[in-house]
Amino acid sequence: MKISRFIFRMWYYFRVGYNIYLSFLLGFATTVVTIYYLAITNIPILQNVFPHFWIFTTVAFSLGVPIACFIGWLHIKGSAIWKSEVDVTVEANPYSYRLAPGKEIEAYVPLYLELLKGVKKMLEREGILGEEERKRIEDLEAKLGTLIKGGALGKPRTRAKLNSPES
Repeated sequence: MKISRFIFRMWYYFRVGYNIYLSFLLGFATTVVTIYYLAITNIPILQNVFPHFWIFTTVAFSLGVPIACFIGWLHIKGSAIWKSEVDVTVEANPYSYRLAPGKEIEAYVPLYLELLKGVKKMLEREGILGEEERKRIEDLEAKLGTLIKGGALGKPRTRAKLNSPES
């Protein structure tokens, strides 16, 4: 593996670990501590409701988790924001235009190509393969061959350069 690829992978793992896990825990802890010690300890009525930090933390967690789940559900199911995020991710993903390494290159697409060739032979033998169908099948065969060789189909809507599968 190239050193640059290794560095980029580590950068990605760092961002995932930090953004999803570490910053979440630190953010929750910071928020709870800040609210309790700057707000609740200075408001006598709230001090009576939450006399101890652990009570406030339990209530905050008990209310915060369901509210965050609901907001996350709205983000995914109830808004166009998620669809836009997925569009950007798909556009930037090089495997949207080429085969992913592994089973697709080694098994699935070669199988599809062989099945297509077999169907073409059967249709030719029966004499029911029209010129238009032949052209469509040959076009598909060429596209599958391009994918198997590591090439890309279509034009990505991103400026990112598609690297070869080996890089």
